[in-house]
Amino acid sequence: MASRTNRIFQVGDRVAERPKTHGMVAVRAAAREEVAKYRSQRYGTVVDFTSKKIKSGGYQKFLVIQWDHLQTPCEHARGRICHLDEFPKLMRETTVAY
Repeated sequence: MASRTNRIFQVGDRVAERPKTHGMVAVRAAAREEVAKYRSQRYGTVVDFTSKKIKSGGYQKFLVIQWDHLQTPCEHARGRICHLDEFPKLMRETTVAY
């Protein structure tokens, strides 16, 4: 399981979407290649912060991220995002290979 990382973000931080797990064990090289097709990650820059009211009456904070491949920014929950310098470590912890 991937470790919890420091999730303090600032405008201008370079970020990546946290590595995705798909519940597939890649034993053979061909299987690893198949899994790799679905493990692409997005990279971008934090441009703003927002918060939304949730059912319980509190507020949940979101990041507004300008992804490198998109022209308009998108809102994302902080838990799905990691700092770019933490991404390689998280990817190693998330990848299952035998």
